Amino acid sequence: MKRAAISWIIVAAAVIVLMPVARAARVGERAPDFSVTDTNGRVEKLSDFAGKYVVLEWSNRGCPYTQKHYNSGNMQRLQREWTQRGVVWLTVISSAAGKQGYITAAQENEWLKEIKAAPTAVLLDPGGQLGHLYDAKTTPQMFVINPKGTLVYDGAIDDKPSTDPADIARAHNYVSEALDEAMAGKAVSTPTSRPYGCSVKYPGSWF
Repeated sequence: MKRAAISWIIVAAAVIVLMPVARAARVGERAPDFSVTDTNGRVEKLSDFAGKYVVLEWSNRGCPYTQKHYNSGNMQRLQREWTQRGVVWLTVISSAAGKQGYITAAQENEWLKEIKAAPTAVLLDPGGQLGHLYDAKTTPQMFVINPKGTLVYDGAIDDKPSTDPADIARAHNYVSEALDEAMAGKAVSTPTSRPYGCSVKYPGSWF
């Protein structure tokens, strides 16, 4: 009986090893599709935006790094600038219930009006499925997807990993650079960078 049990354990282990493991989005590969409800109750699917540039912005309004870009008006400026040029801008909130940044749809919509934000939509992801699909680590963290559905940028919003709004004026903005270059038919010169900010407050996370 012991030998039989050991044999079954070995077989089970082999099956686990051979099972395909879901892999997060990678630059240069097709961005994984998703279906997430926004703050207006509409289901947003990446596939619905085929043929357009899409920006994914991970956000947590309780995070000082996010506050840096919203309190200064920098994020709103970027949202307006790029949506006016036809880019779909999706803000994503992956904070779990009870954790920093968690918000209801009504509360988020009220806040968006107060700060005059201009994303195409805000996606609520309290279960963290979308965040894990893109391996979002921080708020803010930014992703750019081209009209063919390829992920062309993943990383920080800029090269000044601080909470000081004064740094924005002298920062090199990776998102705008990626969009400008891609729209001009050029390769994105900085396709990845190290994201900075607060950790995404996923279900089960310690912080």
